[in-house]
Amino acid sequence: MTTLLQINSSLFAGHGQSSQLSDKFVAAWKEANPQVEVKTRDLSADPVPHLTAERFGAFLAKAEDRTAEQQAVVGFSDGLIDELRSADVIVLGMPMYNFGIPSTLKAYFDHVARAGVTFRYTETGPVGLLTNKKVYVLAARGGMYAGTTRDSQTTYVRDFLAFIGLTDVEFVYAEGLAMGDAGKQQALSNAATEIRQLAAPLRAAA
Repeated sequence: MTTLLQINSSLFAGHGQSSQLSDKFVAAWKEANPQVEVKTRDLSADPVPHLTAERFGAFLAKAEDRTAEQQAVVGFSDGLIDELRSADVIVLGMPMYNFGIPSTLKAYFDHVARAGVTFRYTETGPVGLLTNKKVYVLAARGGMYAGTTRDSQTTYVRDFLAFIGLTDVEFVYAEGLAMGDAGKQQALSNAATEIRQLAAPLRAAA
């Protein structure tokens, strides 16, 4: 059975455009693969704490030296990582806020990037340890940024995911959502079409 992990990061939870796009993607995936097990993490409804010196110190402490509070922090991080490790497919709903990713998503990234757990350093550089997974990113934006120097999200997210071993990443963009209703509806329609196209090979193989 395939396991799909859906992560939504909109401030508006299920009402956000990126969340609705990721819901469409998951629905299309389930249609193509009815046996899929879907796990969902909503970073608005259940936010990950932002990284502090104390929380980072818990990651650095040796297991035998951790306090109860530090072990709780590590255990929380381990739970997030276990979700990623058990997933075959990861679907990320991601809006753009002020040219960046939501701070809740950054906090999530900070808690799943763990030396010796999701990546390790070698003489030739870092090596990601979460491999053989497919990632789909549903990116919703008010303006038009893809392919321009103002698209700070795509390179950052690709680089971070590759850092922990997730190198097979595909983006679906819905842009110009704040630039008039006609453009918004066209962008959402185009994204929905792309989602169906991405699911089509799976449907044909099912």
